[in-house]
Amino acid sequence: MPIPYYPGCTLSTKARGYDASGRAVAKALGLELEELQDWNCCGATFPLAMDNLLAMTGPTQVLVQARAHSDRLVTLCAICYNVLKRTNYFLQSDAEKRDRINYFIEADYAGDLRVQHFLEILRDELGFEALKQRVDEARKETGKSLEGLRVAPYYGCLLLRPEKELQLDNAEDPRILEDLLQAIGCDPVDFSHRVECCGSYLLVTSPDLAADMSYAVLQSAAHNGAHLLVTACPLCQYNLDHKQAEMARQHPGFKPLPVLYFTQLMGLALGLNSDDWGWELHYVDPRPVLAGHGL
Repeated sequence: MPIPYYPGCTLSTKARGYDASGRAVAKALGLELEELQDWNCCGATFPLAMDNLLAMTGPTQVLVQARAHSDRLVTLCAICYNVLKRTNYFLQSDAEKRDRINYFIEADYAGDLRVQHFLEILRDELGFEALKQRVDEARKETGKSLEGLRVAPYYGCLLLRPEKELQLDNAEDPRILEDLLQAIGCDPVDFSHRVECCGSYLLVTSPDLAADMSYAVLQSAAHNGAHLLVTACPLCQYNLDHKQAEMARQHPGFKPLPVLYFTQLMGLALGLNSDDWGWELHYVDPRPVLAGHGL
């Protein structure tokens, strides 16, 4: 059955490579993602003021549209995942406020949709062992392997927290990205900053602080021998990737580290054509590192 898919705003613009590689990987694995028609922005941030019900209407509209077609919704963007799943949790937990939001948007949503990240489908439905088998088959056909590629799995904040509401993985000691990287043949790198914040939206109000926070993440990964870093968040990818020019100016001896989406690396492991995955949108071009490993 097709799975309703919500790309969100960033994956339709600045992170097109994430969207394209994600769809290609899903198709190769027999997972049919069907984009919601006429979707609207999720709001990009979950409101901190719980009485600000108007801010809940945007993400609720997305949930209502998805529920009309299925009992679940999947997304790739960690920000969209965070907002939609937390909104759904809120609607499930507070019937009185859910009724008020329903009245305002002229809907009858009961909060009975499952909001999933694509990583959950890979882990819980396809299974990492089945993924490994598909990668092994692709390696036999192409002769290419990710073996020896040391990859730092970066979670950031929004994919895991708050743990009670998201329930994707252990917020302090997650494994889902490490297990995926092992399944596709990489060597996952353990580093201290894998669940630390990259600066997030501080990029707007305090860009220097955001750059310092991203620098700490990259230095931690590089110190532990990473050849590149992967993430599931387009904002994290931007902060970590596009700020490296500034980092190089401020920190003599700083060496660039490519920052990819996990779906781009999966696609390479599956032997897919990567021409439209937005490599040119990366500030630090990952292709020289990948080519050095025969990819």
